[in-house]
Amino acid sequence: MFLRNCWYVIAWDHEIPDGGLFTRTVLGEPILVLRKADGTYVALRDECCHRRAPLSKGRREGDCVRCGYHGMKFDAAGSCVEIPGLDRIPAGAKVRTYPLVLKHRWLFVWMGDPAQADERLLPDNFSNDHPGWRNKPGYLHYDTPYLLIVDNLLDFSHLSYVHEKTLGGSTQIAQAKPTIETIERGLRISRHVPDVPAPPYYHKIRPFTSNVDRWFVYDFVFPATLLMHSGGKPTGQAEADPANSVLLHSCQTLTPETETSTHYFFQQSHRADAGDASVTEGIYAGIERAFHEDRDMISAQHRRLQADPDTPMLPLAMDAALIRYRRMLEEAIAAERGAARARSAA
Repeated sequence: MFLRNCWYVIAWDHEIPDGGLFTRTVLGEPILVLRKADGTYVALRDECCHRRAPLSKGRREGDCVRCGYHGMKFDAAGSCVEIPGLDRIPAGAKVRTYPLVLKHRWLFVWMGDPAQADERLLPDNFSNDHPGWRNKPGYLHYDTPYLLIVDNLLDFSHLSYVHEKTLGGSTQIAQAKPTIETIERGLRISRHVPDVPAPPYYHKIRPFTSNVDRWFVYDFVFPATLLMHSGGKPTGQAEADPANSVLLHSCQTLTPETETSTHYFFQQSHRADAGDASVTEGIYAGIERAFHEDRDMISAQHRRLQADPDTPMLPLAMDAALIRYRRMLEEAIAAERGAARARSAA
Protein backbone atom coordinates (compact mmCIF):
# COMPACT_ATOMS: atom_id res chain seq x y z
CA MET A 1 0.00 0.00 0.00
CA PHE A 2 1.77 3.10 -1.27
CA LEU A 3 1.08 6.80 -1.62
CA ARG A 4 1.36 7.43 -5.34
CA ASN A 5 0.80 11.14 -5.90
CA CYS A 6 4.18 12.19 -4.56
CA TRP A 7 7.85 12.27 -5.55
CA TYR A 8 10.11 9.28 -4.96
CA VAL A 9 13.86 9.34 -5.45
CA ILE A 10 14.87 6.86 -8.13
CA ALA A 11 18.60 7.63 -8.33
CA TRP A 12 21.49 9.95 -7.59
CA ASP A 13 22.41 11.87 -10.73
CA HIS A 14 25.85 10.21 -10.91
CA GLU A 15 24.21 6.79 -11.27
CA ILE A 16 22.83 7.64 -14.74
CA PRO A 17 25.45 6.80 -17.39
CA ASP A 18 26.16 9.17 -20.24
CA GLY A 19 24.80 7.61 -23.42
CA GLY A 20 23.56 4.56 -21.54
CA LEU A 21 20.49 3.16 -19.84
CA PHE A 22 19.66 2.91 -16.14
CA THR A 23 16.86 0.83 -14.66
CA ARG A 24 15.41 0.61 -11.17
CA THR A 25 12.11 -0.68 -9.80
CA VAL A 26 9.89 1.76 -7.86
CA LEU A 27 6.59 0.71 -6.21
CA GLY A 28 6.83 -2.55 -8.14
CA GLU A 29 7.14 -0.80 -11.51
CA PRO A 30 10.30 -1.18 -13.64
CA ILE A 31 11.50 2.26 -14.76
CA LEU A 32 14.13 3.17 -17.33
CA VAL A 33 16.02 6.46 -16.94
CA LEU A 34 18.22 8.10 -19.52
CA ARG A 35 20.06 11.39 -19.81
CA LYS A 36 19.38 13.07 -23.16
CA ALA A 37 22.01 14.83 -25.24
CA ASP A 38 20.84 18.20 -23.87
CA GLY A 39 21.47 17.04 -20.30
CA THR A 40 17.83 16.60 -19.29
CA TYR A 41 16.45 13.32 -17.99
CA VAL A 42 13.46 11.19 -18.96
CA ALA A 43 11.82 8.17 -17.37
CA LEU A 44 10.00 5.43 -19.30
CA ARG A 45 8.46 2.18 -18.19
CA ASP A 46 11.18 -0.42 -18.69
CA GLU A 47 8.95 -2.65 -20.78
CA CYS A 48 8.38 -2.84 -24.51
CA CYS A 49 4.70 -2.66 -25.42
CA HIS A 50 5.13 -5.52 -27.93
CA ARG A 51 6.18 -8.62 -25.96
CA ARG A 52 6.93 -6.82 -22.67
CA ALA A 53 10.67 -7.40 -22.83
CA PRO A 54 12.77 -4.98 -20.73
CA LEU A 55 13.87 -2.01 -22.81
CA SER A 56 17.02 -1.89 -20.67
CA LYS A 57 18.09 -5.05 -22.52
CA GLY A 58 18.22 -2.95 -25.69
CA ARG A 59 20.42 -0.03 -26.64
CA ARG A 60 20.54 3.75 -26.91
CA GLU A 61 20.31 5.37 -30.32
CA GLY A 62 20.70 9.07 -29.70
CA ASP A 63 17.85 10.08 -27.40
CA CYS A 64 15.89 6.98 -28.42
CA VAL A 65 15.84 3.41 -27.12
CA ARG A 66 15.73 0.36 -29.35
CA CYS A 67 14.24 -2.80 -27.86
CA GLY A 68 16.75 -5.63 -27.88
CA TYR A 69 14.13 -8.27 -28.65
CA HIS A 70 12.44 -7.27 -31.94
CA GLY A 71 13.99 -3.88 -32.62
CA MET A 72 11.12 -1.48 -31.94
CA LYS A 73 12.48 2.03 -31.44
CA PHE A 74 10.97 4.50 -28.94
CA ASP A 75 11.67 8.21 -28.57
CA ALA A 76 12.10 10.05 -25.27
CA ALA A 77 8.36 10.75 -25.13
CA GLY A 78 7.62 7.01 -25.17
CA SER A 79 6.26 6.91 -28.73
CA CYS A 80 7.35 4.18 -31.11
CA VAL A 81 9.07 5.75 -34.13
CA GLU A 82 10.17 2.60 -35.97
CA ILE A 83 9.16 -1.06 -36.22
CA PRO A 84 11.50 -3.15 -38.40
CA GLY A 85 9.54 -4.81 -41.20
CA LEU A 86 6.41 -2.66 -40.79
CA ASP A 87 5.48 0.45 -42.78
CA ARG A 88 2.78 1.62 -40.37
CA ILE A 89 3.15 2.12 -36.64
CA PRO A 90 0.00 1.23 -34.64
CA ALA A 91 -1.50 4.01 -32.52
CA GLY A 92 -1.01 1.94 -29.38
CA ALA A 93 2.72 1.50 -29.92
CA LYS A 94 3.98 3.54 -26.99
CA VAL A 95 5.32 3.06 -23.50
CA ARG A 96 4.37 4.92 -20.34
CA THR A 97 6.44 7.93 -19.32
CA TYR A 98 6.80 9.39 -15.83
CA PRO A 99 7.35 12.97 -14.66
CA LEU A 100 11.00 13.19 -13.63
CA VAL A 101 12.75 16.09 -11.89
CA LEU A 102 16.36 16.63 -10.87
CA LYS A 103 16.77 18.59 -7.64
CA HIS A 104 20.06 18.84 -5.77
CA ARG A 105 21.45 15.62 -7.27
CA TRP A 106 18.39 13.50 -6.51
CA LEU A 107 16.25 12.36 -9.43
CA PHE A 108 12.61 12.31 -8.36
CA VAL A 109 9.95 10.31 -10.19
CA TRP A 110 6.21 10.95 -9.81
CA MET A 111 4.38 7.62 -9.56
CA GLY A 112 0.78 8.84 -9.59
CA ASP A 113 -1.42 10.88 -11.90
CA PRO A 114 0.96 12.91 -14.12
CA ALA A 115 -1.52 15.80 -14.19
CA GLN A 116 -1.06 16.20 -10.43
CA ALA A 117 2.76 16.25 -10.46
CA ASP A 118 3.61 19.32 -8.38
CA GLU A 119 7.24 20.38 -7.99
CA ARG A 120 6.28 22.44 -4.94
CA LEU A 121 6.02 19.11 -3.10
CA LEU A 122 9.70 18.34 -3.62
CA PRO A 123 11.65 18.27 -0.32
CA ASP A 124 14.34 20.82 0.51
CA ASN A 125 17.37 18.57 0.09
CA PHE A 126 19.66 21.60 -0.30
CA SER A 127 22.80 20.19 1.31
CA ASN A 128 23.18 17.49 -1.35
CA ASP A 129 25.08 19.97 -3.53
CA HIS A 130 25.31 23.22 -1.55
CA PRO A 131 28.75 24.87 -1.81
CA GLY A 132 28.72 25.50 1.93
CA TRP A 133 28.42 21.79 2.72
CA ARG A 134 30.37 18.66 1.81
CA ASN A 135 29.22 15.05 1.68
CA LYS A 136 29.64 11.74 -0.05
CA PRO A 137 26.40 10.29 -1.48
CA GLY A 138 25.29 6.87 -0.29
CA TYR A 139 22.86 4.13 -1.23
CA LEU A 140 21.77 0.91 0.47
CA HIS A 141 19.34 -1.77 -0.63
CA TYR A 142 17.05 -3.37 1.96
CA ASP A 143 15.15 -6.64 1.62
CA THR A 144 12.53 -5.33 4.03
CA PRO A 145 9.34 -3.23 3.74
CA TYR A 146 10.04 0.49 3.78
CA LEU A 147 7.72 1.15 6.72
CA LEU A 148 9.99 -0.80 9.07
CA ILE A 149 12.79 1.60 8.12
CA VAL A 150 10.43 4.55 8.57
CA ASP A 151 9.78 3.32 12.12
CA ASN A 152 13.53 3.24 12.74
CA LEU A 153 14.08 6.79 11.49
CA LEU A 154 11.21 8.17 13.57
CA ASP A 155 12.59 6.87 16.87
CA PHE A 156 16.18 7.88 17.59
CA SER A 157 16.19 6.12 20.96
CA HIS A 158 17.72 3.19 19.08
CA LEU A 159 20.95 5.21 18.63
CA SER A 160 21.89 4.32 22.23
CA TYR A 161 21.92 0.61 21.49
CA VAL A 162 22.07 -0.24 17.78
CA HIS A 163 24.72 2.46 17.28
CA GLU A 164 26.41 2.40 20.67
CA LYS A 165 29.90 2.55 19.16
CA THR A 166 29.13 4.59 16.03
CA LEU A 167 26.44 7.30 16.11
CA GLY A 168 25.24 6.92 19.69
CA GLY A 169 27.81 6.73 22.44
CA SER A 170 25.39 7.37 25.30
CA THR A 171 22.25 5.78 26.72
CA GLN A 172 21.02 9.32 27.48
CA ILE A 173 19.83 9.61 23.87
CA ALA A 174 17.20 6.97 24.61
CA GLN A 175 16.27 8.74 27.85
CA ALA A 176 15.81 12.16 26.24
CA LYS A 177 12.16 12.85 25.40
CA PRO A 178 11.63 14.30 21.90
CA THR A 179 9.10 16.95 20.99
CA ILE A 180 6.87 16.06 18.03
CA GLU A 181 5.09 18.66 15.92
CA THR A 182 2.76 18.16 12.98
CA ILE A 183 3.87 20.01 9.85
CA GLU A 184 2.56 20.01 6.29
CA ARG A 185 2.77 16.45 4.97
CA GLY A 186 4.77 15.17 7.91
CA LEU A 187 6.29 15.62 11.37
CA ARG A 188 9.06 17.70 12.95
CA ILE A 189 10.98 15.92 15.69
CA SER A 190 13.44 17.58 18.07
CA ARG A 191 15.64 15.77 20.56
CA HIS A 192 18.21 17.51 22.78
CA VAL A 193 20.75 15.48 24.71
CA PRO A 194 22.95 17.51 27.08
CA ASP A 195 26.31 16.65 28.61
CA VAL A 196 27.21 13.39 26.85
CA PRO A 197 30.44 12.03 25.34
CA ALA A 198 31.05 12.98 21.72
CA PRO A 199 30.36 10.03 19.40
CA PRO A 200 33.36 8.58 17.51
CA TYR A 201 32.54 10.18 14.17
CA TYR A 202 32.55 13.69 15.70
CA HIS A 203 36.29 13.28 16.17
CA LYS A 204 36.65 13.06 12.39
CA ILE A 205 35.83 16.78 12.36
CA ARG A 206 37.59 17.97 15.54
CA PRO A 207 38.80 16.52 18.83
CA PHE A 208 36.66 16.89 21.94
CA THR A 209 38.28 16.63 25.37
CA SER A 210 35.04 17.14 27.29
CA ASN A 211 31.37 16.27 26.95
CA VAL A 212 29.04 17.91 24.44
CA ASP A 213 25.42 19.00 24.21
CA ARG A 214 23.90 17.22 21.21
CA TRP A 215 20.77 17.98 19.21
CA PHE A 216 18.76 16.32 16.43
CA VAL A 217 16.05 18.38 14.72
CA TYR A 218 14.48 16.94 11.62
CA ASP A 219 11.45 17.01 9.37
CA PHE A 220 10.08 13.69 8.17
CA VAL A 221 7.80 14.25 5.20
CA PHE A 222 5.81 12.25 2.65
CA PRO A 223 6.51 9.79 1.28
CA ALA A 224 9.52 8.96 3.52
CA THR A 225 12.16 11.70 3.53
CA LEU A 226 14.27 12.86 6.49
CA LEU A 227 15.85 16.34 6.46
CA MET A 228 17.90 16.92 9.59
CA HIS A 229 20.03 19.54 11.29
CA SER A 230 22.12 17.96 14.03
CA GLY A 231 25.32 18.59 15.90
CA GLY A 232 27.13 19.04 19.16
CA LYS A 233 28.73 21.90 21.09
CA PRO A 234 30.85 21.97 24.26
CA THR A 235 28.59 21.36 27.24
CA GLY A 236 27.19 24.55 28.69
CA GLN A 237 28.14 26.75 25.74
CA ALA A 238 25.18 29.00 24.91
CA GLU A 239 25.39 28.79 21.12
CA ALA A 240 27.08 26.48 18.66
CA ASP A 241 30.29 28.02 17.35
CA PRO A 242 31.64 26.50 14.12
CA ALA A 243 35.13 26.91 15.55
CA ASN A 244 34.56 24.39 18.35
CA SER A 245 31.30 22.62 17.49
CA VAL A 246 30.04 20.04 15.01
CA LEU A 247 27.29 21.21 12.63
CA LEU A 248 25.72 18.65 10.31
CA HIS A 249 22.89 18.38 7.82
CA SER A 250 21.53 15.07 6.57
CA CYS A 251 19.21 14.13 3.71
CA GLN A 252 17.84 10.60 3.71
CA THR A 253 14.95 9.12 1.77
CA LEU A 254 13.29 5.75 1.32
CA THR A 255 11.82 4.56 -1.96
CA PRO A 256 9.87 1.30 -1.90
CA GLU A 257 11.14 -1.07 -4.55
CA THR A 258 8.38 -3.61 -3.86
CA GLU A 259 6.14 -4.41 -0.90
CA THR A 260 9.12 -6.14 0.74
CA SER A 261 12.22 -4.28 -0.51
CA THR A 262 13.47 -0.71 -0.34
CA HIS A 263 15.98 1.72 -1.83
CA TYR A 264 17.69 3.92 0.78
CA PHE A 265 19.44 7.11 -0.40
CA PHE A 266 21.43 9.11 2.13
CA GLN A 267 24.13 11.66 2.80
CA GLN A 268 25.57 13.30 5.92
CA SER A 269 26.96 16.76 5.20
CA HIS A 270 29.47 18.72 7.23
CA ARG A 271 30.26 22.39 6.81
CA ALA A 272 32.71 22.96 3.97
CA ASP A 273 34.97 24.98 6.27
CA ALA A 274 35.13 22.14 8.82
CA GLY A 275 37.50 19.85 6.95
CA ASP A 276 38.77 18.51 3.65
CA ALA A 277 37.97 15.37 1.65
CA SER A 278 39.49 13.14 4.33
CA VAL A 279 36.92 14.46 6.82
CA THR A 280 34.11 13.80 4.34
CA GLU A 281 35.35 10.25 3.80
CA GLY A 282 35.70 9.67 7.54
CA ILE A 283 32.14 10.81 8.23
CA TYR A 284 30.82 8.71 5.36
CA ALA A 285 32.61 5.61 6.65
CA GLY A 286 31.09 6.09 10.10
CA ILE A 287 27.60 6.73 8.73
CA GLU A 288 27.76 3.78 6.35
CA ARG A 289 28.83 1.47 9.15
CA ALA A 290 25.95 2.70 11.30
CA PHE A 291 23.42 2.26 8.50
CA HIS A 292 24.60 -1.31 8.02
CA GLU A 293 23.92 -1.79 11.73
CA ASP A 294 20.37 -0.54 11.11
CA ARG A 295 19.92 -2.86 8.17
CA ASP A 296 21.15 -5.88 10.13
CA MET A 297 18.70 -5.17 12.96
CA ILE A 298 15.71 -4.35 10.76
CA SER A 299 16.35 -7.37 8.53
CA ALA A 300 16.41 -9.62 11.60
CA GLN A 301 13.18 -8.00 12.80
CA HIS A 302 11.58 -8.57 9.38
CA ARG A 303 12.52 -12.26 9.41
CA ARG A 304 10.89 -12.62 12.82
CA LEU A 305 7.73 -10.86 11.61
CA GLN A 306 7.58 -13.13 8.56
CA ALA A 307 7.93 -16.22 10.70
CA ASP A 308 5.18 -15.15 13.10
CA PRO A 309 3.02 -12.38 11.59
CA ASP A 310 0.12 -12.79 14.01
CA THR A 311 1.80 -11.86 17.29
CA PRO A 312 1.19 -8.15 17.88
CA MET A 313 3.88 -5.62 18.79
CA LEU A 314 3.68 -3.81 22.13
CA PRO A 315 3.28 -0.03 21.61
CA LEU A 316 5.37 2.14 23.95
CA ALA A 317 5.68 5.88 24.51
CA MET A 318 8.81 5.98 22.34
CA ASP A 319 6.64 4.92 19.39
CA ALA A 320 4.59 8.13 19.41
CA ALA A 321 6.13 9.65 16.27
CA LEU A 322 6.01 6.51 14.16
CA ILE A 323 2.40 5.81 15.19
CA ARG A 324 1.38 9.37 14.25
CA TYR A 325 3.23 9.22 10.96
CA ARG A 326 1.75 5.87 9.97
CA ARG A 327 -1.71 7.23 10.74
CA MET A 328 -1.06 10.33 8.63
CA LEU A 329 0.20 8.18 5.76
CA GLU A 330 -2.79 5.83 5.95
CA GLU A 331 -5.15 8.81 5.87
CA ALA A 332 -3.35 10.31 2.87
CA ILE A 333 -3.49 7.00 0.98
CA ALA A 334 -7.20 6.59 1.78
CA ALA A 335 -7.92 10.16 0.61
CA GLU A 336 -5.95 9.58 -2.59
CA ARG A 337 -7.84 6.39 -3.37
CA GLY A 338 -11.16 8.00 -2.56
CA ALA A 339 -10.45 10.87 -4.94
CA ALA A 340 -9.47 8.42 -7.67
CA ARG A 341 -12.72 6.49 -7.23
CA ALA A 342 -14.72 9.72 -7.38
CA ARG A 343 -13.04 10.74 -10.64
CA SER A 344 -13.71 7.31 -12.13
CA ALA A 345 -17.38 7.51 -11.18
CA ALA A 346 -17.84 11.03 -12.57
